[in-house]
Amino acid sequence: MIDFNKSIFENSREKILICAHRGFSGADIPCNSMPSFKAAVMSGADMIELDVTKTIDGKYFVFHPGMEHAHLRKKKLISAMRSDKVKKLRFVNQDDCPTDFGVSTLEEVFDYLRGKCYINVDKYWTDIPGITECIRKCGVEKQVVVKTAIKDKYIKDLLRYAPDLMFMPIVRNRDDITDELIAKGINCIGAEVLFEKEDAPVASDEYIKSMHDKGLIVFGNAIVYNKNDVIAAGHSDDNSFVVSPDYGWGWLADKGFDIIQTDFCPLVSKYLSGKPR
Repeated sequence: MIDFNKSIFENSREKILICAHRGFSGADIPCNSMPSFKAAVMSGADMIELDVTKTIDGKYFVFHPGMEHAHLRKKKLISAMRSDKVKKLRFVNQDDCPTDFGVSTLEEVFDYLRGKCYINVDKYWTDIPGITECIRKCGVEKQVVVKTAIKDKYIKDLLRYAPDLMFMPIVRNRDDITDELIAKGINCIGAEVLFEKEDAPVASDEYIKSMHDKGLIVFGNAIVYNKNDVIAAGHSDDNSFVVSPDYGWGWLADKGFDIIQTDFCPLVSKYLSGKPR
């Protein structure tokens, strides 16, 4: 159980934190659905990643924008729908068969996850003021980690609306921003790092040690959402099966990553239980 009275860095010193990508889905359980979040909690996830999209009438739902065709059999985007229409939608499962599971509001998911695990909010940059308001309304500030790419507009919005929320910039290959963000007064807790090759600066022992020396975390990805977009030099969920767990999850753990995002939460949890921190 996560102790939210400790910093996320302190919690990550005790064990590598496992982040369940869009919950834990499979078979009849769709990703980003309430059952997938319940399954992730039951599987021992320390953090759950979810995506946010906003309806035309300003309501927030947990769904990956642009995936309506794949997960709902709909061509129309949720961002072009009214919330009453979204409430009637139902997911399809991995075999493209209809399920009984609807698209949950962000408030509903926050209410369920309150006190259970960290919550990694993706697509935060689409409406920083509005999503921040929802986070505060639901009282999950100690649990939520928000993230964006590095753009001037996003940083300005962070400074104005959410300098206190736990924030991670998304950086690729090189991190030239975390120190600057902290100096600006943003509660930057570390960085989500993406890298194509093992010798990338953000995958170096020196970088990871320097982040830890500053009390910051390094978030790595084992997920594969597009084989053409390499985000952890091939040390992935896929290669944990095709090559070996040591090559995939083990490499990330041995490098010192503090959080590993995966689509196979129970297996990663079991694998890491046998590895010292």
